Amino acid sequence: MSWVFAGIIPFLLLIFLIILFSFVPVGLWISAIAAGVKVTLMSLIGMRLRRVTPNRIVLPFIKAQKGGVETSIDKLEAHFLAGGNVDNVVDALIAANRADIPLPFERAAAIDLAGRNVLEAVQMSVNPKVIETPLISAVAKNGIELKVKARVTVRANIDRLVGGAGEATIIARVGEGIVTTVGSSGSHEAVLENPDRISKVVLDKGLDSGTAFEILSIDIADVDVGRNIGARLQMDQAEADKNIAQAKAAERRFAAQAREQEMRAQTQEMRAQVVQAEAEVPRAIADALREGNLGVMDFYGMQNIMADTGMRESIGGRRPDRDPKASEDEPKR
Repeated sequence: MSWVFAGIIPFLLLIFLIILFSFVPVGLWISAIAAGVKVTLMSLIGMRLRRVTPNRIVLPFIKAQKGGVETSIDKLEAHFLAGGNVDNVVDALIAANRADIPLPFERAAAIDLAGRNVLEAVQMSVNPKVIETPLISAVAKNGIELKVKARVTVRANIDRLVGGAGEATIIARVGEGIVTTVGSSGSHEAVLENPDRISKVVLDKGLDSGTAFEILSIDIADVDVGRNIGARLQMDQAEADKNIAQAKAAERRFAAQAREQEMRAQTQEMRAQVVQAEAEVPRAIADALREGNLGVMDFYGMQNIMADTGMRESIGGRRPDRDPKASEDEPKR
């Protein structure tokens, strides 16, 4: 039995060592000791218990110590647990230290947690970035369109990275300044003769206020002459005025036609009433003869008078109740 226990004990010891080395990163601890960085095994075991990957903390800590950046395991672990990029923050601190840029760990961690690339910001502070605006269309006072493209040289302002506006705001403000400057110019020739006037006016507006950048220069890269917007607007206005005048004339014409049709209808109605009244005359004469109010001789005298009147009208000209063409067709006497 003794030999059985003698074989089990080394086996159990081997299993214990395997579990220990898989749970405790002894190799990482040896690497830290070899680099001259003080890291205890209890710290590594605590990281495992807190579900923190030791490599994500110890290796950046070693890099920070070698780069001359003062920090601690606890700060790096707290930043990791907050969701930050520990390696990126350490690289930014080392770059800022080499470039003699004051950047404490707390500010770098805040910038990283705010969603900005702190390493890129430090690099942009050392090496300014050129932002090229899209083609901006502006119209001078004489109505000529100018298409302007500018290059904006900016440097990151680390103190305003948290809460500061980004590149889109810079581009929008520069575009607004270009449109305002060109629009206040009397003619497009003045802008073409002196394009640096745009840069001076726009740069004096303080467009980097409230942004995460500092504008170093604004250079006009290209200026092209576009359309004659003023002439096009005048043509459109003239066309609109013509359409309005035509609409009003058509309205007056339709109103006149409606009035004419109404007058014709009234005339026809009056003629119908006259014809109806004339149709009542023979009936009235017959009633008068029947009742004795009109004698036969009086009736014949009235007929003679009407015949005489018709003869005079035919001699003097056409009768008003006859067709004009009928009088022209009658033979001359």
